Amino acid sequence: MFSGFIATVLLACAPIAFAATPAVPIVDPNAALQALFEREFNNDLQEFPEIATYLGIDGYNDRLHDASSEAVARRKAHVNAVLDELRSFDPATLSTQDRVSLGIMIYDLRRAQERNALYGDLPFGTGYDSWLQITTASGPHSNFQSLARAAPFATMRDYENYLKRLDALPRLLQQTIATLEAGIKSGWVPPRVAMLRTPAQIAAFTSTDVTASPLYSPFKTFPASIQPEERKRLSASADSVLKDRVRPALVALQQFMETQYLPACREELAASKLPGGKRYYDLLVASNTTTNLTAQEVHDIGLAEVARIRVEMDKVIASTGFKGTFAEFVQSLKSNPRFFHSSAEEILMHYRDIAKRADAELPKLFAELPRTPYGIRPMQAYEGDNAEHYTAGALDGSRAGFFEANTNNLQRRPTYDMEVVLLHEAVPGHHLQTARAQELKALPRFRRSTWYTAYGEGWALYAESLGDEMGMYRDPYSKFGQLSAEMWRACRLVIDTGLHAFGWTREQSIRYLIDNAGLQESAAIAEVDRYILNPGQALGYKIGQLKIKALRAKAQQALGDKFDVRRFHNAVLDDGALPLTVLEARIDEWIALEKARP
Repeated sequence: MFSGFIATVLLACAPIAFAATPAVPIVDPNAALQALFEREFNNDLQEFPEIATYLGIDGYNDRLHDASSEAVARRKAHVNAVLDELRSFDPATLSTQDRVSLGIMIYDLRRAQERNALYGDLPFGTGYDSWLQITTASGPHSNFQSLARAAPFATMRDYENYLKRLDALPRLLQQTIATLEAGIKSGWVPPRVAMLRTPAQIAAFTSTDVTASPLYSPFKTFPASIQPEERKRLSASADSVLKDRVRPALVALQQFMETQYLPACREELAASKLPGGKRYYDLLVASNTTTNLTAQEVHDIGLAEVARIRVEMDKVIASTGFKGTFAEFVQSLKSNPRFFHSSAEEILMHYRDIAKRADAELPKLFAELPRTPYGIRPMQAYEGDNAEHYTAGALDGSRAGFFEANTNNLQRRPTYDMEVVLLHEAVPGHHLQTARAQELKALPRFRRSTWYTAYGEGWALYAESLGDEMGMYRDPYSKFGQLSAEMWRACRLVIDTGLHAFGWTREQSIRYLIDNAGLQESAAIAEVDRYILNPGQALGYKIGQLKIKALRAKAQQALGDKFDVRRFHNAVLDDGALPLTVLEARIDEWIALEKARP
């Protein structure tokens, strides 16, 4: 029934060369392809057992991935082999969803293949195999702690699995150093100025009192089913492995960062100055926007959005009766104690109140909602001033999702920003879209758990704008907070491309963010360093939001009185995460079906 959609999908994923007739006829191509999807999903879990833990899939919680150069080479060769295998399937012989899945998997592998080609024989790839193993927002030390928060701790086996993982961490840390050393030798190193905080962040894990380490936290509480003598044994084992193996390896990593890696980092900021040159940043733009937009086109879109949103912000300021400049208005908000909480507990309580109000409005906007619940909890202290984020629940619904709020700096998050943050990270943003995708049982598991920045972050930014329809922004200050958040994402289009394609400086970028989005300086610095270290990622938010808004306007115009926003939102969500080109084809097909619906 979606044949027209499928044709558009396959065109959207071009250039893809399918064999007109498979070299070896496949008796049941749909069954064979579904088996391949499941095989590759399981292969990913074998290669990266951390993924299994995040998805709540048992059987992998005692392992960490192999980051050796041999393992990276094996995975890069596997990409090429699977692509060849996928091309043996004739789309004309497949069911609707299998055609979609085939096109998406080929799309993903082609992107990985293009990146791998830039690295040649170097021990770098995509995802976990990145040449940049440590940033101010991630690394094997902090990722391990995130993994611990996702892992189960209900039985003796769970704790034994965690101990095995702790024992494997030194090996991964040594492999991380080897990868970074290869980066130094080949010129694949980040700008030094954005990496200066990393040694101190690693130091948070190297206390001589290992029981104070974030990695020891699972042993501070035990379920009632574990007896006191077993608790003592497990705690002693954790103390031993942390003291004798993990802490020395972390100290070595910290010293390597201070004495070897940071001195070798480059002065230039632009990703286009890396060995991959302009081609590297072009690929990052393409993969993070899932479009064919150029850096110049993205930059221009950003400038236009900054100008548009600024007009809306000025209107809101005028509605408050304030007579000063934009900068003076922002300063008046930052200096007003009424907009700040005095404790972490107050922040969490406020977020939970917003969540209750948001939950009650969801049936007005969605025809079908996910069943998996979400919770609200504080970020870890070691995460410092990094942004709030969402941690997905288990793929089978056995573990809730969590919005993790930054309570480390009470001045970071004024109250007028909190509604928009909750809508982005929880509902109707990341939790709703992720939980919905996980519950689409008819789709192969790789599609229920995949992620595209432009789709995922684009939806979450679009979700922020739904706050108006949900009655969330009740005063001009919270509306200003929502517009500031949107302005911040528009600024990203300008700054990211400015830094990596057009010669912008770090100071210029920080000032642009402060002047236009009203961010506090500390937040602006952290944001700009993030754009420097993760080129292209920040582009997906606004590009994705604009596409979803355009598709909604297109559907409204085409359907008139037959347009149902609840059905539209489910149409956007109910194929799981998609490249934007594929999403557009899907909505075009949905519009045609809605026109024909009685």
